[in-house]
Amino acid sequence: MVVSCALLAGCSAAGEQFDPPASTGEVLTGAGGGSASGGWASSSGLSDDPGEVGGGWPSGKLGPPYPIVLAHGFFGFEDFAGAGYVSYFYNLKETLAESGETIFTPAVDPFNSSEVRGAQLLARIEQILDATGHEKVNIIAHSQGGLDARVVAHDRPDLVASIVTVATPHLGSKVADVALELVAHERLQDILDDLINAIGAPLYDQIGNETSVFAALEQFSTPGIAEFNARFTDAPGVFYASFGGRTNRARGGRDCTTLTPAPFVAQFDDGLDPVHPLLSLTETLLDGGIGESFPNDGLVRARDARWGDFWGCIPADHFDEIGQLFGQSPGDGNPWLYIDFYRSVIARLRQEGF
Repeated sequence: MVVSCALLAGCSAAGEQFDPPASTGEVLTGAGGGSASGGWASSSGLSDDPGEVGGGWPSGKLGPPYPIVLAHGFFGFEDFAGAGYVSYFYNLKETLAESGETIFTPAVDPFNSSEVRGAQLLARIEQILDATGHEKVNIIAHSQGGLDARVVAHDRPDLVASIVTVATPHLGSKVADVALELVAHERLQDILDDLINAIGAPLYDQIGNETSVFAALEQFSTPGIAEFNARFTDAPGVFYASFGGRTNRARGGRDCTTLTPAPFVAQFDDGLDPVHPLLSLTETLLDGGIGESFPNDGLVRARDARWGDFWGCIPADHFDEIGQLFGQSPGDGNPWLYIDFYRSVIARLRQEGF
């Protein structure tokens, strides 16, 4: 079941590469941002003159509109088996870049705690800001990527304007609790970590000897997430918002009710999402059964995804939220369009001055 959780939690994080600043040896993936990104052309008109974009800032950096960083979740990777075209946020950055947005998809360790992954994400964001000349970034994150983003904002709030999370287990996941109970023996955990490394090494290039699926699962557990939240509190001056997902044809209910709904979510209110077969077991585990039903996306309950301004629930399972698998339809009767959703999220951030 633990291996299944690893395979279910994400799909990939492939993308174009560009040369980072000469002082680092890291690799970034990006779209937009002009010639500095070397990926996709942007119509944002970036210039060496900070006064030409965002009116100029005392720091000499560029102000809003800030670049968008898409932060991948658990089991995210740079280039699945060398395919070169399989992306975690499926075909999203290319599409958004064609509309003139400056988009980056930095890759971090696929299996690890958000303390480790957050430090990696921060290093990549610093490179992005060096390359674009901007003062801050907006982070839109899926699943564990939202916890990584919170680490970045906690440690360097001066570099983050906003964080919007989609199906992030801010309050943990029962799936992790059950998985850890099933594999309680430390030696067995080590064996499975070795297995993950052996399987994963040929598939993606972010994996290393320190990679551990259990470091992530322990963080998602009830005691682990309590410790994480106590340590990585929200940073003043950073805007936080969140979405939950609902699948198995659930309508939502009180766990999806909010005083601050995003207007563009209403177009999907009548959508009922059929759960992906690969998520049916974990969805049933999270649902609660007869008499007590908890809307969830197959891996994260909506109530556990609420953080900051909760903008509502979307009719999508954990795959549909990022256009996986491979851009397939979310299912019969479901009007969910993930690319339109992310376009609307970015538009909302722009309206808020980010």
